[in-house]
Amino acid sequence: MTLKEALTKSNEEMATLRATLEEKAKSSGLNAYIGFESLGEGVPILIKDNIQVTGWSVTAGSKILQGYIAPYNATVIDNLKSKGMMAFGRANMDEFAMGSTTESSFYGATLNPHGNNRVPGGSSGGSAAAVAGGIAIAALGSDTGGSIRQPAAYCGVVGMKPTYGRVSRFGLGAYASSLDQIGPIAQNVEDAAILYDAIKGHDDKDSTSADFEIEDIANHLNSDVKLTIAVIDSYVAQADADIQKAFAYTVAKLEDAGHTIVHKELSNTKYDIATYYVLATAEAATNLARYDGVRYGKRAASKNTEELFYNTRSEGFGDEVKRRIMLGNFVLSSGYYDAYYVKAQKVRHLIRDEFNAIFEEADLILSPVAPAVAPKVGASQDPLEMYKSDMYTIAINLAGLPAISLPVASNDEGMPVGLQLIAKAFNEKTLFNGAMSMEKVVNYNNN
Repeated sequence: MTLKEALTKSNEEMATLRATLEEKAKSSGLNAYIGFESLGEGVPILIKDNIQVTGWSVTAGSKILQGYIAPYNATVIDNLKSKGMMAFGRANMDEFAMGSTTESSFYGATLNPHGNNRVPGGSSGGSAAAVAGGIAIAALGSDTGGSIRQPAAYCGVVGMKPTYGRVSRFGLGAYASSLDQIGPIAQNVEDAAILYDAIKGHDDKDSTSADFEIEDIANHLNSDVKLTIAVIDSYVAQADADIQKAFAYTVAKLEDAGHTIVHKELSNTKYDIATYYVLATAEAATNLARYDGVRYGKRAASKNTEELFYNTRSEGFGDEVKRRIMLGNFVLSSGYYDAYYVKAQKVRHLIRDEFNAIFEEADLILSPVAPAVAPKVGASQDPLEMYKSDMYTIAINLAGLPAISLPVASNDEGMPVGLQLIAKAFNEKTLFNGAMSMEKVVNYNNN
């Protein structure tokens, strides 16, 4: 059942559906759900474990937040309720959204429904795997450097990152505040548009929320648009053969449908990963300083305040979170702030300007989401190699742009290949129309 279809059903039918989804999730073996709480009545939407829901245990996939109960709703949860939907179930995720596989989760890794020896991506891997596995109608994830789009691509579903400021971050557990955005993961583009419409909008409780309204998109989708779509040849050349084959196939289909393809370059791509990990870890080190054993979750045994802080954080955080906190504190430290953090902020502006220059001649940019299909469980042991899997997604967060990932093909092993469309800031209408057209011409579910 799609989200569009579910919105026409009665509360009684939805209650039956929720029970069915819970039963299927428990028997699936995917470890996509880590809790089956529900809130009110309506169409059930799976919620990533870093989004506050009143009365729920919300742990961001971390040991340090065990025992924490959310005292309020995130704005997106209230928005869902106003549109006939409800929060249902907590989705597994990489700890504090730091990872690309869900393997850093306190609850263990989620598995990819297309291959149980494969990861579903991250950090919103639980959300994507549940939708792909038919145990969630749709889900909310969060995207700091690709954490919606990459798992959507790995799992063969649609994942959309809104423009920064388009969806309220109030009630989202912060990783990197200037990069984080909540967004939809759904079975198809239309469902993603419906869920995006439900959660978007200005919020006085979020100081970074854009203070203007845009009309709903789902009721005005047009798959017959003719757009100018830019491709970045240097991006595609760095991907493996499966991705390059799917990319060439998709470009040909788009041209056949009447879209104009133009070839562009981005000269700053080699700096994307370094820029992102300087800025994201700096913000993470600041945001995660609040977890000290005094106010939230786990409190380690200790004899004094210094021991309390040290023991709680040492025992409560996993290796990847500790690694990023250490890196963040380093780039913010005296003597290195100007050399790393300030320079990264300057490069961030160059990255944004290069995207804007392309959008003067093109409506959208087509790009890979990841350099390869979903890796096998346990294959991402080298942190630097894991960071490289974000090479196509992080620049969009640095520039604050909207993007959507959708499946276009499968490789010889049956693993999905996803590509992303990128639009100018606050131009979600063109983004969704382009995605509708691309979904139509590649016809993924029937090819």
